[in-house]
Amino acid sequence: MSVASAAPPVRPPARSPAPAMDRPVPPAVLAAAHGLTVCGARPGIVEYTRRLWARRHFVTAFAAARQEALYTEARLGQLWQVLTPLLNAAVYFLIFGMLLGAGRGVPDYIPFLCTGIFVFTFTQTAVQTGARSLTDNVGLVRALHFPRACLPIAATLLQLRQLLLSLGVLTVILVAEGIPFTTRWLLAVPALFLLTVFNTGLALAMARIGARTTDFAQVLPFVTRTWMYVSGIFYDLSRISSGAPHAVVLLLDVNPALVYVGLMRFALIDSVTREQLPPHIWPLAAGWAAVAGCAGYAFFWSSEEEYGRG
Repeated sequence: MSVASAAPPVRPPARSPAPAMDRPVPPAVLAAAHGLTVCGARPGIVEYTRRLWARRHFVTAFAAARQEALYTEARLGQLWQVLTPLLNAAVYFLIFGMLLGAGRGVPDYIPFLCTGIFVFTFTQTAVQTGARSLTDNVGLVRALHFPRACLPIAATLLQLRQLLLSLGVLTVILVAEGIPFTTRWLLAVPALFLLTVFNTGLALAMARIGARTTDFAQVLPFVTRTWMYVSGIFYDLSRISSGAPHAVVLLLDVNPALVYVGLMRFALIDSVTREQLPPHIWPLAAGWAAVAGCAGYAFFWSSEEEYGRG
């Protein structure tokens, strides 16, 4: 009886690798192949600056519209743009000039006080409105794609327009106080330019912080008010600090608010002498403007893609 031999096991044929076209293509590769980019991605700082410059007309129009809308519900309307700085100056003159006697020994104290209040108010309001510029316009930020730096820059431009109206009032005060017009008044132009660059940098930096920390805008008024009291707005700080330690005098002299207020006073008031100003005041003003402007701009740009989220 013959025994049939066992058949060898049949092995399944080896599977050939799947064609490359059957493999899933990463989304990034598909996007690059069709020229797609990430929505809201941060461009390079040079390209970002080019886009920002292309929207300069939007910045000026937005600032003008916000200025016209400030007092639309008030009975006196835009007249409050002139009355507000005058009332502030009157209140501070009553408290510091008359009750506390801060104006004793200060020639032309009313122009001295008004110049300090008007100039520092520009910095104070630019910082505060800049900190809220993104949160107050979050709907615009989420709906449209544009360089977000437009908003804090527009907020600073709005406050600059307010300052120019205040300076018109200040001119009337200077003439009424018998202060002559001299060529020194022309120094107010470069001083105001440097101050605007400085305030813009601060507004950009505060806008990024305010967008991340919503409570920051509530604390900021206390910070700027303290800054105002140590900046010689109501009194001649050089007389008070004459007997202070050298380190304290140095800190007070490099205070940017004191630097810019001092420059504007020196330009507009002939009784303010060079000896009352901090040493090397023009290099200090240019340095603060360059540092604050460049650092604030770079600081804001570095978080461009995060604004409006959450």
